Amino acid sequence: MYLTKKHLPRRTFLKGAGATLALPFLSAMVPAATALAKTAANVKPRMGFFYLPHGAIMNNTPYGAEVDAWTPEKVGADFDLKPILAPMKPFQKYMTVISGLDNKPAVSPAVHAITPGTWLSCVHPEENQSPHGGITADQIAARYIGQDTPLPSIEVATEGHGGGGVCDSKFGCGFSGTISFRTPTTPLPMEDNPRKLFERLFGRGDTPQERQEIADDYTSILDFVSLQAKDLKRDLGAQDRAILDDYMDNVREIERRVAKLEKQDFSTVKLPKMPVGIPNFPQHLDLMFDLIHIAYQAELTRISTFTMVHEVSSQTYNHIGVPDAFHPLSHHGNDREALAKLTKIQAFHSEAFVKFLKKLAASPEGDGTMLDNAIFLYGSNMSNSDHHDHFPLPTLVMGGGCGKLKGNQHIKCEDHTPLANVLLTLLDRAGVPAEKIGDSSGMLTEL
Repeated sequence: MYLTKKHLPRRTFLKGAGATLALPFLSAMVPAATALAKTAANVKPRMGFFYLPHGAIMNNTPYGAEVDAWTPEKVGADFDLKPILAPMKPFQKYMTVISGLDNKPAVSPAVHAITPGTWLSCVHPEENQSPHGGITADQIAARYIGQDTPLPSIEVATEGHGGGGVCDSKFGCGFSGTISFRTPTTPLPMEDNPRKLFERLFGRGDTPQERQEIADDYTSILDFVSLQAKDLKRDLGAQDRAILDDYMDNVREIERRVAKLEKQDFSTVKLPKMPVGIPNFPQHLDLMFDLIHIAYQAELTRISTFTMVHEVSSQTYNHIGVPDAFHPLSHHGNDREALAKLTKIQAFHSEAFVKFLKKLAASPEGDGTMLDNAIFLYGSNMSNSDHHDHFPLPTLVMGGGCGKLKGNQHIKCEDHTPLANVLLTLLDRAGVPAEKIGDSSGMLTEL
């Protein structure tokens, strides 16, 4: 495919009255008479790491396969989907479930204090109140494929922190509240406030006072750039106009939802020291996923990490009929009712992830979609939450990887294969040079 029209620079922005809005990739950004596959349309992958606490209900209870809600029975292509992964059926061709994985560097009596922060490094921390572990896979990738975007990476969560047990006398608190380390001693904070994340992506003032003044003056960043957008659309083809309209509609919708969340008034409520949960958690979860999507769409970043729920979370799931707090429920004691409730929670997380995948699949990029160019890791650094163990880890890879991920397969590794081997392989598929990460012993050629 060749495009012959005058092209826009890839880093084109809409500007107006101090507001700036990055644009998604448009075919008009392809230089004239250039093969699409040899231009900006031949995109670098989008990488994402989506973390779940408290493991999954697998073949790791006394009931064995009878209650296993994660692990496919069939190895290879066209595998079956158990209840936790069943919501992902529409995207099975992009999906690889990997069994037999272990993360030995995460083993410690201080389980909750180090489990999140060792998921993407596979390095056992030094016993020091100041964090000292390993660089995480997302940050290794950010050094190579994130440096030509405004934000090399974004780190997102739905909670500020977990509950009791997330700090430890030997390891401190640095490994429990993040899954991302820029250096062995630099944990990156995870943003759980949608407004702050939106401002980080699009910018609305440098100080709280300035941001408030801007908020008082206008209701939307799109109001400032609408005239320039209108002029730009006259020079675009029909497909580009549709992409631009969809992108701006997404920005507008997220602005509306952020503003709605902000209007909640808790001034008359005496909040407990440790909140039981986040109000409107399902909406909050969806909103953070949408912000990641739009950050990809505007090419503000190519790397994201998302702690969907923090370790030792007291989040409740009344909206799916599970009023129990997540962490206490995770100590299920092999109770069948508790196992069933945990399965519902874990399936709900999959449903939220699928909403995100649908948006990526509907977002054109190059010769395909964002999902075709995605390399995502979805899973946990814990196996049986009642035992606090790290084998076998619930792990799946999602996305087309710019044609470098096979998909539609269940890979059964030799038991206790290092999780780090998966990380090393994903970095390789993303074009990131890395000889080793954590305790890796090689790559998974099947992936």
